[in-house]
Amino acid sequence: MKTLLSFIFTLALSLPAFAQIDQPKEIKTSQQFGVYTVHYNVFNSKMVPAQIAEIHKLTRSKDIALVNISLTKTENGVASLGLPAKVSVKAINLMQQTKALEFKEIKETDNGASATYYLAPYRHTNEEDIRFEVSVVPEGETKPLTVSFTRRLFTEN
Repeated sequence: MKTLLSFIFTLALSLPAFAQIDQPKEIKTSQQFGVYTVHYNVFNSKMVPAQIAEIHKLTRSKDIALVNISLTKTENGVASLGLPAKVSVKAINLMQQTKALEFKEIKETDNGASATYYLAPYRHTNEEDIRFEVSVVPEGETKPLTVSFTRRLFTEN
């Protein structure tokens, strides 16, 4: 009986450690720099509807991710839509191989409001960990806003 109680007590103490191992990490998708915020995400290109991909000349494939970068500015508590900027990104794999991404500038207008964001394709293998080093220079500024983030990329079936 004493052995069983000792086992249950040890198990009860170790459960929080097991629970923490399986908890997903919060994935950041933006970083603030004073009044500017750099927004970033990566998603599989198959998520883009075929009609939209055709309009913007994007290739849809299970092994191509799209890197999306946008820049907003907050003034008087109100955030702008995506602003024009100079965007450059390096993708670095675990072997330290580096690839500079080529971005398409996407401009959308709705009811007179204009938004600008940037998309770049990145071909990858399944379960590949990639570090993205982002540099964004807002239009009219000279100092780059830099962000680094890592994502595990999966091929979609």
